[in-house]
Parts: sequence; C-alpha cells; structure tokens
Amino acid sequence: MFRNRELRRFAILFALMATVAVLLGFTINTMAGIFTIVSTAAYGTAFFTFTKARYKSIERISNQIDCVLHNADHLYIGESNEGELSILQSEITKMTLRIREQNDALKKEKEHLADSLADIAHQLRTPLTSVNLILSLLANNPAENDRKTLLRETEELLIQMDWLLTSLLKLSRLDAGIVVFQSEQIDVNSLISAALRPFLIPMELHDIDLQIDVPKGMTIQGDSGWLSEAIQNILKNCMESTSENEKIEIICTDNPLFTELVIHDNGAGFEKEDLPRLFDRFYRGKNSNAAGYGIGLALCKMIITRQGGTITAKNHPQGGAIFVIRFPK
Repeated sequence: MFRNRELRRFAILFALMATVAVLLGFTINTMAGIFTIVSTAAYGTAFFTFTKARYKSIERISNQIDCVLHNADHLYIGESNEGELSILQSEITKMTLRIREQNDALKKEKEHLADSLADIAHQLRTPLTSVNLILSLLANNPAENDRKTLLRETEELLIQMDWLLTSLLKLSRLDAGIVVFQSEQIDVNSLISAALRPFLIPMELHDIDLQIDVPKGMTIQGDSGWLSEAIQNILKNCMESTSENEKIEIICTDNPLFTELVIHDNGAGFEKEDLPRLFDRFYRGKNSNAAGYGIGLALCKMIITRQGGTITAKNHPQGGAIFVIRFPK
C-alpha cells in the first residue's frame, strides 16, 4: 500500500497535521490535547483501514488479470459494494471474458488449422503416390501403348491435384475473410449456362439427359463468379453419382420471400448416415469408394451462405439426390 507515492505523501502530511493539532490541543488544556490524540488516531485508523481494503480489492483484480494473461483455466472477479471499484470490476470482467473468448477461438482455430493441414497432406498423398508409381513404371521402358496409358493417367492425377490445391486455396481465402463478394443482379439462366459449360461435353459423352426449367428474366442478387463456382461443385457431385443414360434436372422457382434453385439427379443418392455431414470439410462419406475429396460441397456451402443464401441436400422421394438453394429477396 505504501509503495504508492501519493499515499506516502498523504501519510507524511497527515502525521505533520496531527502533530500540530495535538500540540495546539495541549496548549489549550490537557483534555483538549487528549481529545485531539484520540480523534486523530481514530480518523487515521479508519482512513488507513478503508484504504487498505481498497488496495486489497485492487490487488485481487490485478491477480485475476495476471491469471488471464497466463492462461489460467478459471476466472472469477467477485462483486464489490464500492461504487468506483464495482464499475471497474464490471468493465474488467467484460474485458477478461472477451479476452478468454478470443483465446478459445484462437485455440480452436489452431486445432482446426492442424487438422486441415493433416487432411490436406492426406488428400495429396494419394495422387502423389500414384504419380510416383507411374513414374517407376515408365522408368522400366514399357511398350508404346502402355506408355501412353500411363502418361494419360499421370495427366489426370496432376489435374486432380491442381483442382484440389485450387479449391483449398479458395477455402483458405474464404476462411481468412479476404474475399469481397460483389453484389449485382444476376440473370439465373446466364448463371446456369456459365456453370454448365465445363460439363456439357462429359454429359454428352455419358448420354446424361439435362433438363432445365428456368423462367426467362428471373434474377438473383450476388456474385456471379463465385455462385457459378458453387453450382459447378454441385453439378460435379451429381456427375460423379450419376451413371450413363440418366438425367439431371435444374429447376428455378420464385416467390415473394426467396428465389429457389433445385438441382436433382437420379443417381444413387446419399447414405442415411452421411446426410448430416454432407457439407463438412473433407468428409467423403461412409462408402470407402466415394469419389472426390470432400471439399466441393463444403466450398459450395461457404460461398452461398456468405452471400446470405441457404443450401440443403437430401434424397429425392423418387430416387437420387436433390440440392435446394434459396436466395432471399
């Protein structure tokens, strides 16, 4: 308590004033001197007792803040009946709880980053292992036809890795919050045409019947480039689960509350246990033969929800998978 310079100065001043008062009291008469001593002692004791209690309260607050700075597991700042200290404690409690929340968020983010890095390493290891195996086979000088086949397989694996790394980069940019979505009126027919462009030839080769029912002039608000990316990931998922001579439907409807875009395939649909985790990052389903890397749908959901939309997926009553995207008015 006496480490405080102002308090030391006050104590010295109080002692000088008390001495003068006692001397003046005894100058008047003995009873006045005794009364002055008793009064001065009582006042000094009360003041220093009260001040010591305040310093103890401040010390407790300081200790609690120190605990927060050293990542203590428990934090509690008790109530105070004193006005100024009560306000101070209230504000410090808010501050420390906010710091604790941020620390917890950072801890979770580090854990998520570690898990993501492990998943990325796992996702890249499979195609890299295949590429190394193919290079080993090429080193043994196989026949010309075999060499062409192996080179084609290597090219496909490199394309897969390029898509994987590009998608991971997009996810990381969205996670970091550095993507600024444009807000513009988008013609839904133009949006679907742009999203379908990479799939038209594969659909024709596999005799997939594409049916589009989108009224002319229907528009939504958002970023056309990113929304096209999201729809492409859904179409990619539909292509992977649809066999030859099947169909994919794209239907768009409108009402006063939202514009709804439905994409339906008549493939195998989803396993019941997979439905709650379809949009989880790196989740590939219970089926060990599931295609893909578990990134496309996660990226799709992030793009749509960041622009105020919603997306759900379920099994269609008549078979296959159905994705429902809604854009609020």
